[in-house]
Amino acid sequence: MSPRRRQVFTAAAVQMRSTTDRERNLALAERLAARAAAAGAELIAFPENVAYLRREGEAAPPAEPRSGPTFRRFAAMAKKHGVHVLAGSIAERGGRRGRVYNTSVLFGPDGRAAAAYRKMHLFDVAIGDQAVFRESAFVQAGERPVVARTPLGPLGLSICYDLRFPELYRRLTLRGATVLLVPSAFTAYTGRFHWTALLRARAIENLAWVIAPAQWGTHHPGRVSYGHTAIVDPWGEVVAEKARGDGVVVASIDLDRQAEIRRELPALRHVRRTLLS
Repeated sequence: MSPRRRQVFTAAAVQMRSTTDRERNLALAERLAARAAAAGAELIAFPENVAYLRREGEAAPPAEPRSGPTFRRFAAMAKKHGVHVLAGSIAERGGRRGRVYNTSVLFGPDGRAAAAYRKMHLFDVAIGDQAVFRESAFVQAGERPVVARTPLGPLGLSICYDLRFPELYRRLTLRGATVLLVPSAFTAYTGRFHWTALLRARAIENLAWVIAPAQWGTHHPGRVSYGHTAIVDPWGEVVAEKARGDGVVVASIDLDRQAEIRRELPALRHVRRTLLS
């Protein structure tokens, strides 16, 4: 009997500085997808607001149905390179009272949508004059967690501000997720203090891989993202990171090693599920 093939795949997390120029953003995404595919990536993950990052004061970003042209561009990237592509988030039409959904879609190597997740936790904060946002003014919150069943394994979907809510990631993990995807546009102010700490915490708590593609730099006056795109292993080690600049980070996602860690440190078997009800 031949030995079992080790369960390892290559993932790429993309860092971008998106603006309100949709075509410029999409052209950059296509170039970075090609770079990631050339590096052997089987999963390419893009950040939140990948195609359009609104100016503060705009009522809502331009939205479209999931059959719309922006979603199709990411589907085409997946099919062209024969890989899974996570369109970190795109404004999806359909919310109540003119609101949109902040939607992340995972496309399979055939270009078909494998899963879609609508951001559940909306970024409504006012931290002095450093970070003032009210995402709920134009975004409709999603209502359910999503785990995508793929040949790469079960992937738990989330978006940015979700990262502050550990109960979401525990539910994703208990539903089988081995990799947690966190496309983000963390603000520079909060990111400096919290971003890496939260990514490592979610990885450690759930003994899971965390892939976190991020926006970086100044998008518009008053809107600056932290960057520091990262891939974190189930022990909490940051195995790949890019602090600033457009680009790609790549890492081998070793699911067998993850399974070993979960056997050796069986915290997930000790979860008191009554605390989650």
